[in-house]
Amino acid sequence: MYLSKRVMEETVEKTTGKGLIPLVHALKNKKDVSEFTLASALKKDINETRNLLYQLYNQNLVSSTRKKDKHKGWYVYYWTLNANRMKYLAEKSKEVMLNRLQQRLEREKSTDFFVCGSGCIRLDFERATDLKFKCPECGSIVHNQDNSITIKELENNIKKLSST
Repeated sequence: MYLSKRVMEETVEKTTGKGLIPLVHALKNKKDVSEFTLASALKKDINETRNLLYQLYNQNLVSSTRKKDKHKGWYVYYWTLNANRMKYLAEKSKEVMLNRLQQRLEREKSTDFFVCGSGCIRLDFERATDLKFKCPECGSIVHNQDNSITIKELENNIKKLSST
């Protein structure tokens, strides 16, 4: 699987949040980038940059090596993006989404749904019979819903997701 910019951004956003996307862009296609270099590129404090890096590290999206600065005696960490892990998470996310869509499609095909005229609630047949075909919100009679459009949309989404 090719790791496009969009896939990479979606994966980072789902696993760690939107705020880390600029950091991932700064690390993409680079190896052993100093945390100080990253901090200046992001225009952030070194401690804030480290915090962001640790969030990526906790998801195994980056790896680091440390080297001792000969002049100051401090350790400096050098970071590398773990593209394989990013690809794995993207594929796993796609797999989960595809599974959810297929389950929803199966439920839409196998169940009769009822809605009230005001659109307050959507009930399956069993729940509608329990409520005597009356909306628990507004008290109006619920009627059978034609969910063929929903089924077509789900099928199109599954087809689109399967082809990527």
